[in-house]
Amino acid sequence: MGNFIKAAGRADIPEGRGKTVTLEGNAIALFNVGGTFHAIDNTCKHRGGPLGEGELDKSQVTCPWHGWQYDVTTGECMTSPGVTQKKYNVKVEGDDVLIEI
Repeated sequence: MGNFIKAAGRADIPEGRGKTVTLEGNAIALFNVGGTFHAIDNTCKHRGGPLGEGELDKSQVTCPWHGWQYDVTTGECMTSPGVTQKKYNVKVEGDDVLIEI
């Protein structure tokens, strides 16, 4: 098991939004889905687009570069079945959102 590291404050990522954070050299897309935080690898498997900058619709993020879609709760690609993003464990302590690295 890795260590949980503070990635953001709860208020930094409003509900229905995402943000890219970098922790120990890892670019991670962090999302707030209905008040629950989820984190996946930030780099789209298609052409490397930044998923943390994509549009979030419920639990699906759309890559801003070429439109590939991923479920941020599972890391599964909706555009190309069988493709998945690395999923990170997330927990909230007080006002801090922490990601396990």
